Amino acid sequence: MTRTDGDSWDLASSVGATATMVAGQRAFAHREQLINDPYAEPLVRAVGLDFFTKALDGDIDLSAVNPAFTPRRAAEGMTVRTRWFDQLFLDAAAAGVRQAVILAAGLDARAYRLPWPADTVVFEVDQPEVIEFKSTTLADIGAAPTATRRTVAVDLRDDWMQALRDNGFDPAAPTAWIAEGLLIYLPPEAQDRLFDNITALSAPGSFVATEQVGDLSSAFDDERMQQMRERMKALGSNIEMADLIYQGDRNHVTDYLTGLGWDVTARSVEEAHADNGFQYPDDELSRAWTQLKYVRAVLGEKA
Repeated sequence: MTRTDGDSWDLASSVGATATMVAGQRAFAHREQLINDPYAEPLVRAVGLDFFTKALDGDIDLSAVNPAFTPRRAAEGMTVRTRWFDQLFLDAAAAGVRQAVILAAGLDARAYRLPWPADTVVFEVDQPEVIEFKSTTLADIGAAPTATRRTVAVDLRDDWMQALRDNGFDPAAPTAWIAEGLLIYLPPEAQDRLFDNITALSAPGSFVATEQVGDLSSAFDDERMQQMRERMKALGSNIEMADLIYQGDRNHVTDYLTGLGWDVTARSVEEAHADNGFQYPDDELSRAWTQLKYVRAVLGEKA
């Protein structure tokens, strides 16, 4: 389904289904004992999409789509990403930050699985249906947050800043923010606006982590990728990534955040794999994502 202004979704459709896909990859990483996320698999199963359930059960051979698609490869790629964002929160906590915000939280279970200091408040921002589903599912399996968890049921296209304040967010206190796997689903101007708003709500000493994405046309538009999509459809996948993302020239996140007063660190996807002891795959699919960088930053004193 092509994106439209004001579109909505649940975890089985549109952008929401990509959150389920990512949780499925985290489930593989947990099985490989590369990350600790015991909640990913039960959340994916609760969504109930056959494609992802069968993938977890081993009933779908993803190598038929592309020989590079293996559970181990999915696990390693998601481990790199998950550890990057986990570490941002852990480092911020070690620096005394006690307020965290997960933007477009989806099936992110960090409020339940990270070792938060006792006085930490974790805000999860996402659409109401997504928030309600995750909260109910985790309660049903007896999961309890390891921090004070506050849900902010609001679309990021609406006034999420006020909704955050209304739920007890303190803009005078340093905050740790993550925008994981989010930017490709935002128009370029909305990406800039997101970081403008984060900066406006951030006290000096705040942290942020995200990714920098380049031109993704080669990742979704060429003939080989179309063939892969057709194979995925034949296996039961209903995700059309080319319809869900926004193309177009974007400001580089590193430059944009620097201009807003953040001290920025970035690692290429190859470097991030090496940092975790993995070899970045050398195949067509992987080469389409070599422009990706993992980004983190700390805010200095505001002018």
